[in-house]
Amino acid sequence: MTATQEKTVGRQDHASGAVPGPGRTEVREPAGTRGRTAIADTVVVKIAGMAAREIPGVHDMGGGLSRTLGAVRDRVPGGRPNVGRGVKVEVGERQAAIDVELVVEYGVPVPDVARDVRENVIAAVERITGLEVVEVNIAVTDVHLPGDDEDESGESRVA
Repeated sequence: MTATQEKTVGRQDHASGAVPGPGRTEVREPAGTRGRTAIADTVVVKIAGMAAREIPGVHDMGGGLSRTLGAVRDRVPGGRPNVGRGVKVEVGERQAAIDVELVVEYGVPVPDVARDVRENVIAAVERITGLEVVEVNIAVTDVHLPGDDEDESGESRVA
């Protein structure tokens, strides 16, 4: 008997208790590590967008044009809000880099909001996907002023 045959004959398969057949070798890797997992960019975009929106002081996300298009999309019946608006990612096999555009509320300290967003995005993406987040770059593109909502929801000036 060869050394390989000695390893397979007489040993039970851990999962079923069966003895491996001739020519079959024992697999030593756990089932959870056999194969590859690919995570799409859109998955990371949505996770990062949700995590950023959870932070107090974040009014909206994205630049002016993307917010305008998003507002139109939100008003269309059956349309869903785009949680990934204002988020761009680069995803590799084990790492991700994330860029976030924010609109902050007037009066909140921008460095504090940026720090909190960065920490929450990193924690959420790493916990949910298992990817290492190498950086989260934040661009504050606008400040939401207290009277801004009144102009948007007010009545039309023309009949």
